[in-house]
Amino acid sequence: MKNRLGLVAILVTSLLIIDQVVKIWVKTSFSSDEVRHIFGTWFSLHYIENQGMAFGTTFGSGMWHKLALSIFRILAIGFIIYYIVRESKKVEIKTEYLMAVGLILSGAAGNLIDSMVYDFIFSFNPCEGFNQLPGSGNFMNCKDYGFEYQVEVRHKGFLLANVVDMFQFEAYWPKWVPVVGGGQVFPAIWNVADSCISVGIGWIIIRQRTFFPKKKEVDSEISSTEEKLH
Repeated sequence: MKNRLGLVAILVTSLLIIDQVVKIWVKTSFSSDEVRHIFGTWFSLHYIENQGMAFGTTFGSGMWHKLALSIFRILAIGFIIYYIVRESKKVEIKTEYLMAVGLILSGAAGNLIDSMVYDFIFSFNPCEGFNQLPGSGNFMNCKDYGFEYQVEVRHKGFLLANVVDMFQFEAYWPKWVPVVGGGQVFPAIWNVADSCISVGIGWIIIRQRTFFPKKKEVDSEISSTEEKLH
């Protein structure tokens, strides 16, 4: 059990470090909405921040919307940790499955870290488009190009900060394709944490027959494992 939990812990910790290193590098090295192509013209780093969920989807303009999302993430992370610990005690549960669930855990935790601490370690600029949120009811003065005016901005503080995104595919459908022709294949901008969640879920779906075998197969595997132990 300890070895399995150790492997999951190493995986989750490593991915969290990679996620945060990339986000902090982009946040401190890129200007707002800056794009840098890294693999020809089909893949780029595009610095934005989002106030909602994974892949830039939104969750309302009120402070309570963002707070509810962050609290949900905390509860989800707590449940996933409990689930991993519980399942790791079962002989029939494969380590590969625990690693896949660990990917989902690292993704959820990575985006939560942004919301928890980024407003305390980075300055808040009300003139940045990604900090402005119509309908929030929270107004601040913005000084830009010599002019001062009020803008409606997001609320800030613990669990309220933006999530940093940067990866973007710039592949387009051929124009002859019905409905989507000429549009981007995958227009969302994402980060390491988002990809961890997607890969983890995809891994479980693809390998579900291996991870969740029929009862006869499970009984046979348990018997085989017990024989080896004895």
